[in-house]
Amino acid sequence: MRILKPFRIPLLFLLFSCSETTKQPTVAGFELIPSDTFYFKSFVDCNMAEAWIGDTLRIFPGKYGEDPVWGEAHELKYADGKHADEVFQRRYEEFTEPQMPPNAPIGQPGLHGAVWFETVYQSSEDKSGKTLYALYHNENYPNTLPYDKATGEGYIDYRWPQGLTGPQSPAAVCRIGIMKSTDGGHSWQNKGIVLEDLQPRMILKPFNTSNTFAGGVGDPSAIASGDYLYIFYGEYGYPGVYDSTKYDRKTEWSGQCISIARIALKDLDNPSGKVKRWDGTAFNAPYNSIGKPVASLQIPMEQGGGPASSPEGGFHWGPSVSWNTYLNQWVMLMGEVTGQSWKGSRIFISFNPNKDLGAGDNSQQWTKPQLLLDKKGYTVWYPSLQPTQSEDDIKNKYTCLRLGQTARLFYKAMNTDTSFYVSEYMIRFSKKQN
Repeated sequence: MRILKPFRIPLLFLLFSCSETTKQPTVAGFELIPSDTFYFKSFVDCNMAEAWIGDTLRIFPGKYGEDPVWGEAHELKYADGKHADEVFQRRYEEFTEPQMPPNAPIGQPGLHGAVWFETVYQSSEDKSGKTLYALYHNENYPNTLPYDKATGEGYIDYRWPQGLTGPQSPAAVCRIGIMKSTDGGHSWQNKGIVLEDLQPRMILKPFNTSNTFAGGVGDPSAIASGDYLYIFYGEYGYPGVYDSTKYDRKTEWSGQCISIARIALKDLDNPSGKVKRWDGTAFNAPYNSIGKPVASLQIPMEQGGGPASSPEGGFHWGPSVSWNTYLNQWVMLMGEVTGQSWKGSRIFISFNPNKDLGAGDNSQQWTKPQLLLDKKGYTVWYPSLQPTQSEDDIKNKYTCLRLGQTARLFYKAMNTDTSFYVSEYMIRFSKKQN
């Protein structure tokens, strides 16, 4: 691990509005400060979903459902605390499994594959705070979701790429869905898949040798802006119909990295078919069609960027987005894949100064990612900023989606001997006008 001393990196942002092309630049910076180490004591393999229910902060880490590669899981659980530090230090025995919808039989409508809660949107219309919408990452295989000609959904077990556990394991396909709770997260109702890539976009043998995904969309982070919920996610499919005889490495790269889609808040109870992807000019592309990733977040090929199916990696993934009340800007953390099986030790940070993500191309105006941390010797996944036990954080009921000047950095760190979700640093933001 490379120990980083506190540092400040000046970052330059140009602000835009519909009425004028430029405003005075705002310069923002940050310090990364070593802190007491927090080891999370329950299973984490995703972004940390959380919400305040009254005066209690509730978190929802873990995995649930059928998985023929890793085994059936019942680790999606929740825990409570009076503040962030308390709930993040709960013992494993203090976590409770919520009531989840069962997996449907193969070939029948319903929930298929395993799910991870990655973001919770808390309805502003329910004053009790108990109405929650969880954006979940969903993974399937040809044997859990076989291809259905009638719907076009599902996957064909032909030239299927290798998965994470060896030559006999299949690669997963990720999708994004929504569940709803009206009792603060004690029980959940599945509202269905809202973002997915279909079979024609799967990247198969002989070109997919990364031991990651066959394709799909996943690892979401979702925030509300205006009347919409904006979904940030990893894009892993081919930007068109995959054909091994016409495969082009640069074409694959051009359609991948971190993408954005949105759904109207009023449609969350009936979300099927309602999500629209960014198509390069607006949110017009259907939920299962082809959109455009955020260009500024892609790693140029001449600077080491590459397609998701490549064993060399070269792309950002796993976004975690929050509104920063001190900077008055959006902040995004992301990981970086540099090798097979999601290898990569670095965390990056990016900013967007446009509070209204619905105007023009505001949603796409993210700064070039800056290096935040390199934990050498480890593979690092799911970086996120989290609140602390400070009076200000408790008073404002900050979560990973809304934070102040100071926050705690968490990530999952793994090597050949260990795997843990941990916080070893605080981050403090600064600002000034030019």
